Amino acid sequence: MKKPFYITTTLPYVNADPHIGFAMEVIRADIIARWKREQGFEVFFNTGTDERGAKIFEVAKKAGQKPQVYVNEAAKKFQTLIPLLNLSEPNFIRTTDLPHIKAAGEFWRICAQNGHIYKKPYKIKYCVGCELEKTDSELVNGQCPLHPTRKIEEIEEENYFFRFSAFQKPLLALYEKYPDFVVPAERLSEIKSFVRRGLQDFSISRLKEKMPWGIEVPDDPTQVFYVWFDALVNYISAIGWPGDLEKFRKWQMDSGGMVQYCGKDNLRQQAAMWQAMLMAAGLPPSRQIVIDGFVTGEGGVKMSKSLGNAVSPAEIVNEYGADALRYFVTRELHPFEDSPFTKERFKEAYNANLANGLGNLVSRVLKMAEQNHVTCNAKLVTSDGKKKNTERQYQETIERYDLKSAMDVIWEKIHAADKKIQETEPFKLVKTEPEKARKIIGELLSELREIAKLLLPFLSETAEKILNLIKTGKAPNQPLFPRK
Repeated sequence: MKKPFYITTTLPYVNADPHIGFAMEVIRADIIARWKREQGFEVFFNTGTDERGAKIFEVAKKAGQKPQVYVNEAAKKFQTLIPLLNLSEPNFIRTTDLPHIKAAGEFWRICAQNGHIYKKPYKIKYCVGCELEKTDSELVNGQCPLHPTRKIEEIEEENYFFRFSAFQKPLLALYEKYPDFVVPAERLSEIKSFVRRGLQDFSISRLKEKMPWGIEVPDDPTQVFYVWFDALVNYISAIGWPGDLEKFRKWQMDSGGMVQYCGKDNLRQQAAMWQAMLMAAGLPPSRQIVIDGFVTGEGGVKMSKSLGNAVSPAEIVNEYGADALRYFVTRELHPFEDSPFTKERFKEAYNANLANGLGNLVSRVLKMAEQNHVTCNAKLVTSDGKKKNTERQYQETIERYDLKSAMDVIWEKIHAADKKIQETEPFKLVKTEPEKARKIIGELLSELREIAKLLLPFLSETAEKILNLIKTGKAPNQPLFPRK
């Protein structure tokens, strides 16, 4: 029986079109999902859309649409990412789905019954862009540094609060129990410091008359859920909670807990708020939180929908193909820190490493193999010791979510094969020492097969093409990656 593995992305707001930042997150999660399947796991891969809250209400109003009509149209744009980015069998959840709404309501009831929800009047400064309360120390010149073009709102009303302050010790105990709970380690240190400073209870509802686009609070129709308290519940509603507890136990308990990908601006919500919420409901915590850095644009400014500097993944894929984008976000962007994305940098990396690198190697090796009637023999691949070392290095880097280093292992093999062609020149040697040349070509063909197998989770479409070409003994009739 296969061991279960559960991985999820965050759910992006549908207040604007998908951008490269979220494409990076969902591609990386997909690579882990594919790799786990190769390792023999049964995988539940979750993604979807966050469709409630002030930002959605605001943008729907500007568009002159009812919020439900707006989110129905917007969600389709995110669903198109599944074929566009060649994602493998993801579950797609929407926070306007009826099962999720029911789950959120039940989650609230349990937390309230357990004494973790209460009502009080309050006054806060609030960033609609972040959908979070902001303290004066978090603001720069009175503005949110992540959304400097948005006005900080002051909210004064009576709402429900979550007793976050009760979970300082349990959260620190969780981080102590799992030293790899947050990846990378610097982010774990960051969230530990945040929790050690003391936790403040946070508002989890809004007055419906002011912000009607939310799930109604159980037994109080005058209030609606604060968007984070609603949206975070998707991670368990997606796997059957509370209606199908057998499914929930399989994916959240038997699997050892969910693995969550998110951006660094989600650290507090995912690694502290959500874990405290699970504890409040008597449910097991996540297993790991993997933190991405930001994708930055010109001048190192965060690329985001709210700043209007985002790049559409569809634009890139339509010109270069899905695997080109999958390559770039795993090898050319840092796995955990901020990284720049420009169209010029993308094109340069594409030509150097895909067109002139992998694509050229495939063409040269298969052309020599076809012309000299050489077939692939897996036994001709490099020595067992070297192969095992490469495989171990590749596996270890993926296990710690360092996908760039795993891709570097593959590209080292690509460079080694190129070097072997340059040094041995089998295309010339075939005229004077045909048997020796055929042996070298066979070794190169076997190396190419190993490269393709390692590429399967990353560039699955390209890897399958290479393996099929090797099987048929044919050189590609057109470049895998045409120069741009």
